Amino acid sequence: MRVLGLTGSIGMGKSTAAAALRRLGVPVHDADAAVHRLLGKGGAAVARVEAAFPGVVRGGAVDRHELGRRVFGDPAALARLEAILHPLVQHMSRRFLRRARAARRRLVVLDIPLLFETGGQSRCDAVVVVSAPRFVQRPRVLKRPGMTAERLAGVEARQMPDAEKRRRADAMVPTGLDRRSALRALRRALKLARRGKLRRGRCHARNRP
Repeated sequence: MRVLGLTGSIGMGKSTAAAALRRLGVPVHDADAAVHRLLGKGGAAVARVEAAFPGVVRGGAVDRHELGRRVFGDPAALARLEAILHPLVQHMSRRFLRRARAARRRLVVLDIPLLFETGGQSRCDAVVVVSAPRFVQRPRVLKRPGMTAERLAGVEARQMPDAEKRRRADAMVPTGLDRRSALRALRRALKLARRGKLRRGRCHARNRP
């Protein structure tokens, strides 16, 4: 079984790419969705997050807005939160991979926003990065509810620059033109991955802008 990593900076279209992969029949493990489950009612992280950040649990679930307010701009608080969440998310990821192997899947995708930042590429046979020009990315993000230029800057400070992600990628999906072009690039990357021709450290220039 081959494991394809999917990543990209905020507002680059990664969620859209992941949805397209699912429609193409590829199993996808979404790290963000895993965090939502962990913090939701009955989630495995709720009690530990409440212990670390008293008062953030309401109605049995973590109030993500309040939690975000507590950790925004506070590296120490963010590190405490990540120390709770990251091992749990990785456990869910390993369980996903075990089930996929048992089902004899040929290819699966790990959708991880901070894949390079957390060393997640070591668990992947190849990595696909989604990318869009800054003039496309920024308006996309600022349209999100509650998003501000300050908050965007805070998110980007934690993320590897897009240019560096593209440099490290084994394939790149441009999402700044139109969905048809992006889907074509995604299909091409999948085809190479399934044939074993998309491998870590063997970048394919034709997939780059």
